[in-house]
Amino acid sequence: MPIIQTEIEIAAPIERCFELARDITVHTRTVWKHTRERAVAGRKEGGIGLGETVTFRATHLGVRQQLTSKIVVFERPFLFVDEMQKGAFKFMRHEHHFEQVDGGTLMKDVLSFQAPLGVFGRMADGLVLTPYMRRFLEGRNHELKILLEKE
Repeated sequence: MPIIQTEIEIAAPIERCFELARDITVHTRTVWKHTRERAVAGRKEGGIGLGETVTFRATHLGVRQQLTSKIVVFERPFLFVDEMQKGAFKFMRHEHHFEQVDGGTLMKDVLSFQAPLGVFGRMADGLVLTPYMRRFLEGRNHELKILLEKE
């Protein structure tokens, strides 16, 4: 199962980073524009919390799809975890970690996922999905950093 880990330092308070990272409205503004990602069910705007779900509709790798995630761990302002409830993957878990550091916040993501389709899915994981998902996370986090550091 692929596991992607990213981290980025943001010159903003940990509480603010945590709040904006879990904000559905901000999420849809900071992802790649060509995916046309939007929230269509569950929490559609504002900060998502423990036990809540959100369903996003987007186009990834040329395929229009929906993904429903649920917040399963919520420890303000240090950690929240969402897990896929329904979507294209066999499994997906996204941990959002926040650590206060000198001058701001260290934000770390740990994304683990598994494609369906057995051996073909494992090939897709390594060749296509892992690089794509890493770029997606890093791009979104970079946009979040810009937004937070402008405040």
